Amino acid sequence: MELSGQIALVTGASRGIGAAAAVELARRGAHVVITARTEGGLAETDDAIRAAGGSATLLPLDLQAPGNLEAIGPSLYQRFGRLDILLGNAGTLGVLTPVPHILLEDWAEALAVNVSAPLRLIRSCAPLLLAAPAGRAVFVTTGQVARPAAYWGTYGATKAALEHLVLAWAEETRTSRLRVNLFDPGVVATKLRAAAMPGEDPAPLPKPAGVAPELADLCGPAETRHGAVVRHAG
Repeated sequence: MELSGQIALVTGASRGIGAAAAVELARRGAHVVITARTEGGLAETDDAIRAAGGSATLLPLDLQAPGNLEAIGPSLYQRFGRLDILLGNAGTLGVLTPVPHILLEDWAEALAVNVSAPLRLIRSCAPLLLAAPAGRAVFVTTGQVARPAAYWGTYGATKAALEHLVLAWAEETRTSRLRVNLFDPGVVATKLRAAAMPGEDPAPLPKPAGVAPELADLCGPAETRHGAVVRHAG
């Protein structure tokens, strides 16, 4: 139980990689605060956490509501007195379309979820993470950043902005105990993948539970990497 006594905040935890990672963190002893827009999905994740012998607090949350994000850090401090792990998994695909056809409202939504929401989480949670004995912050990214592809401009550009933001924060905290990294899970059978590739057979694809242990390792007190983009080894 390497994470016993620790508090972990996981965004996008109602399904997919976020849910699987939350279960894995709880299995390792952390009390997991799980957030997402859908309460039903959070309840299912909570059931899986309890079945694994863990515990969770459910926090329904819209990442496009700035006030909610700004209040997370103070609320966690008031409730638990600490935060050890921030796992930023929530993200949106946006609309796959040629760059000249990108609608500004779709662009704004992707920026809000993929870039502005993580920034607000960092602003709100940084003091607690820096005060933790072994604070860990991990954000989920994508190989699209390094391999731009036609029609993926919105998703790739916003994830590239996220990477730069997180790596800049890592440089600023290099002399602290906090460890800040990015994780690229590769191709995984998720709802986002299905939306991007509706004709693809998901059966042969890796499942979220398969990448969760490696993602949870990045959140552990033994992790020494900092400012890294870690690619799933599978």
